[in-house]
Amino acid sequence: MNNNLSWLILFTLKREFRKASNLIIYFGLPIAGILVSMLLYGNSDQGGLRLGIVNAEGSEVAAADTVRFISGLDHVRLETMGEKELHQRLYSGKLDGGVIIEEGYSASLLDGEPEHIVIESVKGAEVTAYLKAMLNGHIGNMVLLAEAADGDPETFKHLLETNLQGNFQVETETVNDHSDQKQMTYQSIGFLILFMMTSAVNLSELILNTKEDRTYFRIISSPVSSRTYVAANIAVNLFVMLAQTVFTLICLQYVFRIDSGIPVLQLMGLMMLFALNSVSISLVIVAISKNRGVSGSLQNLIIIPSCMLAGCFFPPEVMPSAIRKVSDFMPQSWVLKAIQALQNGRGFAEIALYLGILLAFALVFFLIAIYQFGRNNDIRSFR
Repeated sequence: MNNNLSWLILFTLKREFRKASNLIIYFGLPIAGILVSMLLYGNSDQGGLRLGIVNAEGSEVAAADTVRFISGLDHVRLETMGEKELHQRLYSGKLDGGVIIEEGYSASLLDGEPEHIVIESVKGAEVTAYLKAMLNGHIGNMVLLAEAADGDPETFKHLLETNLQGNFQVETETVNDHSDQKQMTYQSIGFLILFMMTSAVNLSELILNTKEDRTYFRIISSPVSSRTYVAANIAVNLFVMLAQTVFTLICLQYVFRIDSGIPVLQLMGLMMLFALNSVSISLVIVAISKNRGVSGSLQNLIIIPSCMLAGCFFPPEVMPSAIRKVSDFMPQSWVLKAIQALQNGRGFAEIALYLGILLAFALVFFLIAIYQFGRNNDIRSFR
């Protein structure tokens, strides 16, 4: 059986890579994804961060002081606008992030529990974390002034105005900003996930193709069993996923010089874990399809929308919270969450939950595929 399995794997690989078009699909498209990511984020640091601010409190001293503080940050271009315009420009990519100062902001500072200030960003944690870190210190100072005012609004206002007139010496130090590199990595992996899932379905469709042209019946009339044939298809699928991942990551780091912020072997291991999900999902699609036409329709219906909802094409922060909750039911989302966690300095052991969820997804999809193949009474099915 081992010899039959090896022969089937080699036979399938030779047939697939004999066509130049397949090489372009399996290896050219992920590189195109990297180029698109570089086009989107390669110049994102020029001119600094583009931020919009909505100040619902107008001339209130606390709100005005916060606006002044943000506008004084290095490498920040701040524009005042309405909330509707802010969201429009965020979603269109014309702004990197925004701050909304809501009604009640000054009162919450006076109560010692700062609220009613919201940070939104299309660049994810790389922007929100920076703004939060800077604002936390500034807001903390205002809370201390509110405590000194003992809850009196006029005294608090006077202390803020006095604080605005104070002279302070600030020492600054320039550090390298790798947020654009991390964002390009995130986006490139998002495209790679799409192409891995598409390739997995195309390879699994070979099962349907051999049934339609009756090659399958000639194969199983030999000593090769149907289980061996399916196992060979899975092995070929995983081999192509591995080749795609290795090729893409090498190009990402050594050809395009994009620092992912994650050790290559860790990133490779994470993507190979997702490869199990890609193969298992593709087998489910093939198992419930009667022919390649149905399989192609299911592929378009499942893969692209799920990748979109999971955040493969744009940061999930720009999506409504209800949609972000839906993305938790998609394995692509957990791969991207694991990548962000590793980029933020967490170790591989600290994302064990994410890895466990990915393994659980793969196991569930494999079981569904096995069940579907087993219950199909069509003579053309694998049993």
